[in-house]
Amino acid sequence: MAALIEVKYFNSFILRKTLNASTGGTAVWNGARSNNTYPKTATSSDMNWAVEESRIRGGYNNVSSDYGAKAYIVDDNPNASVRVNSLIYSGIFNARTNINNTNVFSVGEDITKSVDPINGSIQKIYADNSWLQIFQEKKVSRAPIDRDLIYSAEGSPILTASDKVIGTIDPYAGNFGISKNPESFSVYGNRKYFTDRDRNAVLRLSNNGITEISNYGMIDFFRDEFGALGNGKLVGGWDIYNKQYSLSIQPHFIGLQSAEPYNTLSFDEAINGWPSFYSYKPVSQISLKSNFYSAGPSLDSDDGGFTGANGPNTSGLYQHYISSQPRGTFYGISTPSSIEFIFNPNVSISKVFKTINYEGSNGWQVDSFISDSTGISYPNTSIDNYRTTNTNDSTTLVYSFNEGAYDGSGSTFANVNTVPITQNSISLIPPLFHAGFTRKENKYMANLINDSVAAPGEIIFGNKMTGIKGYFATVKISTDTLTDPGGSKELFAASSEYVGSAS
Repeated sequence: MAALIEVKYFNSFILRKTLNASTGGTAVWNGARSNNTYPKTATSSDMNWAVEESRIRGGYNNVSSDYGAKAYIVDDNPNASVRVNSLIYSGIFNARTNINNTNVFSVGEDITKSVDPINGSIQKIYADNSWLQIFQEKKVSRAPIDRDLIYSAEGSPILTASDKVIGTIDPYAGNFGISKNPESFSVYGNRKYFTDRDRNAVLRLSNNGITEISNYGMIDFFRDEFGALGNGKLVGGWDIYNKQYSLSIQPHFIGLQSAEPYNTLSFDEAINGWPSFYSYKPVSQISLKSNFYSAGPSLDSDDGGFTGANGPNTSGLYQHYISSQPRGTFYGISTPSSIEFIFNPNVSISKVFKTINYEGSNGWQVDSFISDSTGISYPNTSIDNYRTTNTNDSTTLVYSFNEGAYDGSGSTFANVNTVPITQNSISLIPPLFHAGFTRKENKYMANLINDSVAAPGEIIFGNKMTGIKGYFATVKISTDTLTDPGGSKELFAASSEYVGSAS
């Protein structure tokens, strides 16, 4: 009967006694002292035995050899241990011999490297050429692969040849880590992007160390967003099409996606700034060759949401920037593009903004044009003619060039805004007038009609007044739903004519 023998030492010999069934169970030598071969058959008698021996023939005082290295070690305490701040490496796969030792972790060798546990657990490792980038919750470090570091008298690290698989761990300057959001990590070229929510920072790791790219005009935004994140996610990815780092901030809420707040925005290296927000909520983001892809949430995801891909109620990857898809459409849902900015010339002068003008293509409307707040004079009184609430000047919706078009009979484009504009879709009788933007020398302009609520002490207010009064004004311009839906629209510049206020 077959038997499994575990060899304890590499330089050992197996001596065996068997019983030959054909001769009535007589003992047969195993060949150690002659050229006899091992018996082909044997009984299942308990008298059969095998011995691991260092002597070549097993006799007393016979020639012997050293046992050599142990073939294996029995762990007396085989319980698994979790070391959140350590690295371990296995044997290698030899492609020439096809010997695969990737499942071998030799306890007889020093195959572990540990980082400082005070900086939290290791959340992400990334092999970058001959360096291993190590991201802890509160620290980022690097370790050379198949090399080691020595330090000069000035403390500068110098790479040297070494037989170590993982060399000396060298931390980067700055107390930044990746928190517990490894999903925010993305890489392009020699630059790595990630977030540290505990320090309200979005970071870039490159040859010059770690840089806070969230400081480029977005300090307050990320402080507020990361503070409200809870157990949410920070999904990062590199948009190779636009050469931008895309980051989606997704606080943890239970319910449908339409009710969940999120912000997806991008960082552009060319301008060192954050140029745009986007109306999609990705589960993951990835670039392949020259294309950028994302995956939308599914109906059975933990936070609810809807199934999304290149069309409504379909699942899978969504490819961005393809001409067959309407502009402003993600996962089958269309959202108008909008730009929000502030008019604030001559900051110390109270002004009256009279007009709004822009250079660009047809199809833009003004959603809101709101002045700064006047403030409260007497908050705990109801005395008439005193300011007891904040008041703002604001305008009505300024229609786009096509939306506001009408003729003398009362027909308008806005009345049929569900019909795409083509040459024969709508019959208007010239001459045409425009209730919103009109065009002159390829520049679009409109008067601002005040739509404010009467404030205490005001004699003339609302549409009886011209323009919007205030030190500054917050303006939101968006694409309409009437002019070439899903088409490309450009906005180069916006301006406003203003005069100094008389009061």
